[in-house]
Amino acid sequence: MAYLTLRNVNKIYPNGFHAVHDFNLEAEKGEFIVFVGPSGCGKSTTLRMIAGLEDISKGEFLINGNLANNLGPREREVAMVFQSYALYPHMTVYDNLAFGLSLQGVDEDVIEKRVQKTAEILGLTEYLDRMPRALSGGQRQRVAVGRSIIRKVGVFLMDEPLSNLDAKQRVTMRSEITQIHRETGATTIYVTHDQTEAMTMADRIVVMKDGYIQQVGTPKEVYFRPVNMFVAGFIGEPPMNFIRRTVQDGKILVGSREIDVKDKLGAHAAEYEGKEIVMGFRPEAISLSAQAEDYALSGMVELTEMLGDNANVYVDIEESKAILKVTPHEIPEMDEEIVFYIPRGSVYLFDAKTEEIID
Repeated sequence: MAYLTLRNVNKIYPNGFHAVHDFNLEAEKGEFIVFVGPSGCGKSTTLRMIAGLEDISKGEFLINGNLANNLGPREREVAMVFQSYALYPHMTVYDNLAFGLSLQGVDEDVIEKRVQKTAEILGLTEYLDRMPRALSGGQRQRVAVGRSIIRKVGVFLMDEPLSNLDAKQRVTMRSEITQIHRETGATTIYVTHDQTEAMTMADRIVVMKDGYIQQVGTPKEVYFRPVNMFVAGFIGEPPMNFIRRTVQDGKILVGSREIDVKDKLGAHAAEYEGKEIVMGFRPEAISLSAQAEDYALSGMVELTEMLGDNANVYVDIEESKAILKVTPHEIPEMDEEIVFYIPRGSVYLFDAKTEEIID
């Protein structure tokens, strides 16, 4: 039996806005699940329904097999970390960590031990006497995380906890939160709009759009086997390239080059003859040297971006745009034609109308 279960969960506000549609998910005990998607897709609303901060309009939410729809936040035994640190500014780090336990009437000796242990895990031992205003953003976020893990609850809920940190702090905190999750063994639901956080931290990713689940899977599954164009374009940086063309005699014309897609279409080849499809490929999948069976394309270089260990090359392929990822030693000149190659196994075909993958 799953530890957390959401069955056909919906959120409909009094004004009629349908924020979350038929959300279904089962989370195992100790699993780290990330909700990811653009702003307004319903991920934070779903998290708040799990926390008990929003009512569930329709559907069921179960904790360890027990219906929890009508339970308050305290009764659900969940701990939540918000985007804002939500620390008590007049309390020291020690008191911020201890406050929740004090409200529960936990013995002072137990509180002392738990605070010291939590501070040790988070690297906050030397800051216990400081006020929040004397801490950096990353340190404040650690205190916010510490207030959650000190309670030893079964479920951690995190709503974009790293969005206020700079790039270097986010990288550090990602690894720290992942390590804390391993040490505590708690089920964690983590909300972010940052697909890098989702890919690096999650056991499974829930990709959302417009209140609907698009795909649930491991990072590898959503990256290598996206179910539609939205998932394919949202997961990956830079995003997947898409070229929309009409199939003629089992081929599509991309610039001056014919691409034979009959084998890729397989049993669907006759169905898509004369119809529009979308060919997708990831920027990092390309090569500048040919291999057997590769697809060959060409385009004019419009812009290059040197990023250190790699470079992005923006090309115009006659009515289509694409981004190619190359090594720093392969950066082409501006306004020159570049020929690049895509392994057949790295090409995805999508239905142009439904935007679903052609399997």
